[in-house]
Amino acid sequence: MKFDKLFNKIPKDAGWLLPGLEVKRWFILIITGAVIAAVGLCIISNLRPVYTMIDMIVKITQMIPSELIGWLLIITGAIVFCIGWLNANYSILDVKNERNRHAVLEDLYRRRKLNRGPKIVAIGGGTGLSTMLKGIKKITNNITAVVTVGDDGGSSGKLREELGVLPPGDIRSCIAALADDEEDLLPKLFQYRFREGEGLSGHSFGNLFITAMCAIAGDMVNAVKESSKVLSIRGRVLPSTLDDMRLVAEMEDGSIIKGESNIPESGKKIKRLFTEPDNCKPLEDVIWAIQDADIIILGPGSLYTSVIPNLLIKDIAKAVNNAKAKKIYVCNIMTQPGETDGFSVSDHIKTIINHAKYDKIIDAVLVNTDLPAELTAPYKNAGSEPVIVDTKEVNKMGIQVVQKNLVEDKRFEDGHSSFVRHSPGRLARIIYYWYKKEKEKH
Repeated sequence: MKFDKLFNKIPKDAGWLLPGLEVKRWFILIITGAVIAAVGLCIISNLRPVYTMIDMIVKITQMIPSELIGWLLIITGAIVFCIGWLNANYSILDVKNERNRHAVLEDLYRRRKLNRGPKIVAIGGGTGLSTMLKGIKKITNNITAVVTVGDDGGSSGKLREELGVLPPGDIRSCIAALADDEEDLLPKLFQYRFREGEGLSGHSFGNLFITAMCAIAGDMVNAVKESSKVLSIRGRVLPSTLDDMRLVAEMEDGSIIKGESNIPESGKKIKRLFTEPDNCKPLEDVIWAIQDADIIILGPGSLYTSVIPNLLIKDIAKAVNNAKAKKIYVCNIMTQPGETDGFSVSDHIKTIINHAKYDKIIDAVLVNTDLPAELTAPYKNAGSEPVIVDTKEVNKMGIQVVQKNLVEDKRFEDGHSSFVRHSPGRLARIIYYWYKKEKEKH
């Protein structure tokens, strides 16, 4: 049931009684403290009914004077009352939207529910990861987005070469996607890209902000933490490594192509991908998040330049392989020219396993159902086609195939379909329901 329907059905001022708000306990504590203090005050004031009852107990025990009991009750009651009062105020006031009772209750109820959601680690980069995070943040607040830092093109590439910072582009997109409300002014400002201006053209405000924060905070991790606070994001965003990682591809003809932006443009088939240096170290927080996760999601995103680069960091691949979490790979809907021409779902999975060098890195793969011809037609000229779903081949690998309609329904005003993109909401719901079913099996 949607939050607005839920709150519209409850009586006025009864919303605080809903389960899961973690407010009622503090109200009870306030009342309990007040009662205890009142009893103590009655004893001190020598009110006969209460005093006589307590005095009888004291005379039986012959240990503690009644006045001492009275003061102890007053002090205890005051402490309990204050604890309840402070926590109740914290729970109620620590909500962004205080415009009316409905908004406060809705925000508080949502926050409490999301705080108890599954621990999800999403690994990838590019637009695919940030798109999915928009849906995942509506399932849980316990999100860790692990983002590749191999980008060397566009604004990120310029900042990387000129200032020596890790590429901020994918990190910026994930921070904006996890913002409490991405329609607010700050997330929009973060994603704003300058169209003109010498030295500014092509740069996004968020990239410049994160780069400046790196200089102030000392490194990319602290810069991301501080930037995340500004946008009040749900969850956290972590670069997969702080090393200056560069992607290198060996092509099937034996040639070597360096740089993420150059690999898809080579027009050659990729044989293998590796990094320079080849022993990049992961953040400890990334490894801890993977070990503690309930769900690990790989993708969606470019196979060779968004998903695999994270798994080329040996300790990350090992941690994912050994993790107790349920592991699902979100396969791309369309092939990507220069990277996955002619690839089937099983080809994607085999490529991931071969590069990660672990075979228990994926439990299930999420794929899209067939696309209408009018959606795929615009892609033919670019050499892109729907990824072939070869279920039998995938099942032979011991991997479950979850096939659902994952495509975003947005269309242009003239009725023509927009780009084929994953729907954030559908992705999140399907992954969550898959996880719940798998959890029930064990």
